[in-house]
Amino acid sequence: MNSRVKEKTWLHYYLRSTSGVIGAILVFIMVLLSLLAVFKLYPHDPVIQDIENTLKGPSGKYWFGTDQFGRDIFSRCLDGMRRSMIVSIFSVAIATLVGVTLGILGGYFGGWFDSVVVRMSDVIFAFPAILLALAIVNSLGNSWIDTSLAIAVVYTPIFIRVARGPVLSTKEMDYVKSARILGFSSPRILINHILPNVLAPIVVQIALSLSWAILTESGLSFLGLGTQPPNASLGLMVSDAQALAAFAWWTLAFPSLFITIAVVGLNLVGDGLRDSLDPARRNS
Repeated sequence: MNSRVKEKTWLHYYLRSTSGVIGAILVFIMVLLSLLAVFKLYPHDPVIQDIENTLKGPSGKYWFGTDQFGRDIFSRCLDGMRRSMIVSIFSVAIATLVGVTLGILGGYFGGWFDSVVVRMSDVIFAFPAILLALAIVNSLGNSWIDTSLAIAVVYTPIFIRVARGPVLSTKEMDYVKSARILGFSSPRILINHILPNVLAPIVVQIALSLSWAILTESGLSFLGLGTQPPNASLGLMVSDAQALAAFAWWTLAFPSLFITIAVVGLNLVGDGLRDSLDPARRNS
């Protein structure tokens, strides 16, 4: 009796990646905590001040302690992570949509359009990411939408390059040339033959960019140009804790821990996706 060998999927290879599994667990925890904030399932209100309980250490009532205004740090970490997730997802979604579209079209059609896309990317890359984001936020405003747009502008060129590179090589493949000879339209070739070959690096880049976006959002809030008080932001909490950390370590430790877990988790997920989607790495 002949047994059919099932083709192994990318998920099979992903689950073989220790770093990928650990990253997925960390990201799941952060998403779950963010959902608690979305549905306002806080132990305490993250904004209301309680002067009688300022700078209380971790306890049964206040798991992560309280800040200088008596606000529960655990509740504020939940709300801060929610904001970071929303900003990062929204900004990376915009950067992916715009960057991948420009990269694929520029790489496929070439000519003056490709030159404009490449030069535009080079100009944006010439500026340090955080400085460019600072300038854009300072011009637009401090709302979460403004912050998302600023981060999207910074990361769009990355997706342009990630998408454009594979397109330049794929469009010279025999099966793409055959499709042109057979009279297939450009949209059909792009969707059916080009796009599937650039999906893998794009998916990996999305995971990595989400982690960078969380760092950038936290950095902007740390510098006072992101989320504004009394709203919670992990970066803003770290900034406020600088003067308190010497005698109230929990005010700095727990927001920093949330940022670290989210960033490390997403980076590990990116590593796992890269290993599972790259045929060369599967067999290594």
